[in-house]
Amino acid sequence: MTDPRGIRNERLGLQAASIALLAALLWGGNAVFIKMGLQGVPPMASAAIRFVLGTAVVLSVVLVTGISLRLRRDQWPGMALLTLIFFSQISLLHIGTDYTTASRSTVMICAHPIFVAVGAHFFVPGDRLNGGRLLGLVLAFAGIVLVFGDALTLQASLYGDALVLASAVLLGMRQVVLKRLVQDFGPYPVLFWQAVPTLPVFALLSLWFERDATYVWSGPVIGALLYQGLVVAGLCFIIWVSLMRRHSASRLGAFSFATPICGVLLSAWLLDEELTGMLLVSVALVAVGITVANRADADDRGAAG
Repeated sequence: MTDPRGIRNERLGLQAASIALLAALLWGGNAVFIKMGLQGVPPMASAAIRFVLGTAVVLSVVLVTGISLRLRRDQWPGMALLTLIFFSQISLLHIGTDYTTASRSTVMICAHPIFVAVGAHFFVPGDRLNGGRLLGLVLAFAGIVLVFGDALTLQASLYGDALVLASAVLLGMRQVVLKRLVQDFGPYPVLFWQAVPTLPVFALLSLWFERDATYVWSGPVIGALLYQGLVVAGLCFIIWVSLMRRHSASRLGAFSFATPICGVLLSAWLLDEELTGMLLVSVALVAVGITVANRADADDRGAAG
């Protein structure tokens, strides 16, 4: 389905849904590997390295396919807004994860589909909330609230949790802006130009604020940076933005609620983080939420058919 204003919101078929789920699961490792990378590289430097690698992936595809990265003059204002949101969101995510656990960061960042769904409802034509989808998103967000409430008794985590939640709000905004921009730009110029202007800024901030940091280039740290850059900032970004060009932003956002399940399990496995009862309940609510939201989409498809 295409809106009269050119916004595409096609139904999610089995192939697109499977790819979206795969990307969401791969994204589950993001906070875990950010946390691992921060054990040897400080936040701003980590972000810079991550997006140098991610941009290299995008450029490789562009060089092979011959896709143009040029933007028209009228496209630059929207791109500038996206870049500003992108820089702020990534900075908050890396700094916040440094102050909390990877499992909590994973669950907190997964609040972003709530803000995607609300933003898309108001700003993306044809991407409307219905009762079933809203119920699913509320259930999943209840899991996020449980984790955040638990932080009130863990003062060391509260600050980091708040920063990652703010990053989730900005990520939701970024997805809505992306949905509108990729209709006209295509995925690769968006991915390239949202990241490239931020690279010197991340580098300068690192030189200024992290000049006394100690760098440890161990195997796990290097592997974590490669995962963040090649898998998340490269492969996952390409998959997600390509899907966003054709499909509903809020329906794709619902798949992101599978991310904390993967992230929490990886946190326990790779970082020996404790799986508390509250954390497990929150993940269960997230799982129920995505099931309800996707069931509502299935019911909509059945009614439309």
